[in-house]
Amino acid sequence: MTEPTDSILLKPRIPVGIIGYGVYIPRYRLPAAEVARIWKAGDDEGLPIKEKAVPGMDEDTISISIEASRNALKRAGIDPAGIRAVWVGSESHPYAVKPSSTIVAEAIGCSPHIQAGDWEFACKAGTEAMVAAIGLVGSGMAHYALAIGADTAQGRPGDALEYTAAAGGAAYILGPAEESLAIINATFSYVSDTPDFWRRPKQSYPEHGQRFTGDPAYFKHISEAGKHMMQAAGTTPADYQYAVFHQPNTKFPQRVAAMLGFSKEQIKTGLLSPVIGNTYAGAAIVGLTAILDEAKPGDRVLMVSFGSGAGSDAFDITITDKILERCDKALKTQDYIARRTEVDYATYTRLRGKLTMR
Repeated sequence: MTEPTDSILLKPRIPVGIIGYGVYIPRYRLPAAEVARIWKAGDDEGLPIKEKAVPGMDEDTISISIEASRNALKRAGIDPAGIRAVWVGSESHPYAVKPSSTIVAEAIGCSPHIQAGDWEFACKAGTEAMVAAIGLVGSGMAHYALAIGADTAQGRPGDALEYTAAAGGAAYILGPAEESLAIINATFSYVSDTPDFWRRPKQSYPEHGQRFTGDPAYFKHISEAGKHMMQAAGTTPADYQYAVFHQPNTKFPQRVAAMLGFSKEQIKTGLLSPVIGNTYAGAAIVGLTAILDEAKPGDRVLMVSFGSGAGSDAFDITITDKILERCDKALKTQDYIARRTEVDYATYTRLRGKLTMR
């Protein structure tokens, strides 16, 4: 493979940035120790997370997307009718055929003069929608576009995924760089056909490819995307104040950060998996909201997502002074994390519809 150059980066002709961002994390929390208690997994040592966010009975990917989008609109301070695309990335859309995006667009006041669509690429569906939104705005076809990543993921009872499969989402309004609280300097994607995770039609729970999940999938794709991004951009880890990576558990993002040369301090703010679990399509971009909540003008951020299947999107982002006037206009990520109600396994089973009668 030839050495990457600036030409491999995805850069819009018109500079694009984040006009507004928003997050939503459900209130309910299931402790990992409660899952271990039911399935006799031993003591609490070595559990992949502390607890995970669980959606209420009236919450799904659509409602999560709507709440996150409303927060993004509050920060953007724009008329929702000015948004020309609403794209929802998820692997848990509530309908097999009916789109999520049309419901979200109408609920937040964007329709009917809107382009809408649902995106799927496992856990990088949210960043995939962001890249497309950057392209739409950067081409001049739209002034604003809304990209969302949200999920209410499930794991099979007793499976390792049940500890981490959580709910939450984030929304980003992309627009001209001069109006942005954070400028997207460039993006880069690294994709291959690596069978590490899948769910066939009519299956309630996903399957994971065991040995494919770590080195050939997660670590290979995130490290290659991050490395190529920095090489092509002419940057090193020292040029970034923050970094955030897809976080299926606590250990994976810390290990890949070390592989790329980032310190624990640089990833601490965006590492939310210990307290809310893996929000799948929202994992990396929910982590980014926590960073934007505290970042200062001039700070630089590297974000790299990962989607089973497999692929990664890397983003090089610079914070502008507009963050100071917009950050406090909506609830912050830590506000949602602090707003918690603990549930036991029986309540979790009822909330997620895991117990069925035949």
